[in-house]
Amino acid sequence: MAIYLDSAIAAEAELAQKMGWVKGITTNPTLLATSELSAEDTLKKLVTLTSGPLFYQLTASDFQGMVREGQKARELIGDRTILKVPATPVGFEVVAHLSPDIPCSVTAIYSAAQAAVAKEAGAKMAIAYVNRATRLLGDGIALVRSMADILKGSDVEILAASIKSPEEAAAALQAGAHHLTLPLAMLRAISSHELSQQTVEEFNHKGRGLSLS
Repeated sequence: MAIYLDSAIAAEAELAQKMGWVKGITTNPTLLATSELSAEDTLKKLVTLTSGPLFYQLTASDFQGMVREGQKARELIGDRTILKVPATPVGFEVVAHLSPDIPCSVTAIYSAAQAAVAKEAGAKMAIAYVNRATRLLGDGIALVRSMADILKGSDVEILAASIKSPEEAAAALQAGAHHLTLPLAMLRAISSHELSQQTVEEFNHKGRGLSLS
């Protein structure tokens, strides 16, 4: 399992890097638009702030444009590139074309059938927008579960995105997701609990530890 930062803000990537347990960074066009730098310069900066993969989502809509964009992203990011390719007919063609050379994930999957196509096209990951699927389809966790059933026994891993609470994060993993990508606020939320802090304070108030003087 890996947990990624979902952001294109360098300052947030620096904070996530300091956490020590965040394994990479995912971006998308909307997130890149929040950066003060160009998309190119943002990717160059972000790749220096993680030792793991950096995900880039294609924005071109035609086959040749998507292929060229994917190749350009690889040139900017290097060997840690994972492309995010939309789950569309042309997107699946692009995955089949690029995946032998550049790791690809299929993003915006809303059906188990699309997950099956992603597997056949050679994708490394299938991405489910959990909370968005709940809003649009009624049950994003059920989508993750159905994708896991389809992909069972394959090498394709499920990345759960669009997570709005620690409970939703845990439910996605329990349903079969292999990885999570979360904004910085959610990374902080899943690593804390008010009872944990209360327990620590009680131990420190009543107990004794090593002297650091």
